[in-house]
Amino acid sequence: MAPIDNSVGSVALGSFDGMHVAHRKLTELADAVAVIEREAPRRLTPGYKRSWYCDRPLAFYLFDRIRHLGAEEFVGKLREDYPRLKRIVVGYDFRFGKERRGTPESLKRFFDGEVLVIPEVTVAGISVHSRTIRELLAEGELELANRLLGRAYAIDGEPVRGQGLGSREFVPTINLAVEGYQLPAEGVYAGMTFVNGARHPSVIFLGHRRSTDGSFAIESHLIGRRIEEVGSPVKLEFVRRLRANRTFGEFGALKRQIEADILAAKRIVC
Repeated sequence: MAPIDNSVGSVALGSFDGMHVAHRKLTELADAVAVIEREAPRRLTPGYKRSWYCDRPLAFYLFDRIRHLGAEEFVGKLREDYPRLKRIVVGYDFRFGKERRGTPESLKRFFDGEVLVIPEVTVAGISVHSRTIRELLAEGELELANRLLGRAYAIDGEPVRGQGLGSREFVPTINLAVEGYQLPAEGVYAGMTFVNGARHPSVIFLGHRRSTDGSFAIESHLIGRRIEEVGSPVKLEFVRRLRANRTFGEFGALKRQIEADILAAKRIVC
């Protein structure tokens, strides 16, 4: 829960999963951000990682601990945590409290300061919501998802040992174990890999290794670089989807395709 903060005069309320372009309309009008966090197996930005895309201090309210509160009680909780609160910023579709009955109008009834309601934000005629971005990623519509995010979609994970085939037969890769993220559709992507404090143009594979052992993998080849010692965590940014995942009948065909993927990625991220 949020600690008492006497310095905050305005706070933005919401789930802020993804910290997308609509979320930033709210956060730029507030001193601090109050994240109402629901339990979920996959997020666009799990937990504290929202802070990577926001320059305001974040406090977290676990949904299960405040879901029983009525509108007046919820406002009272905010008053307790932010004694100098003068403004609350929410989106037009904000809901809170018991059975999600609380609305921006409820806040206005019980809060004696300003309640600023941000209207719907659209990109390319599409209403910007976290659920829409998750759907676009799952469908492989990465470029549109990135437009709604206002940035390249990113995940991070711990480096793990792979099959060893990359170094022996194809190209070296960094293999990652990733938890808690909504993953893009299986396939090959041009992107960036952040490792040991540096940013590297990359070809990223995400999916089941159909042509080898069939296991699921997330791996990145750093274009023109080979790093022997990889610190953790490693962050991947997905810039453009190059192709869907495919099955290759023999290693020669797979190797030629990997070489073509590297050339295609170079044109995009190098």
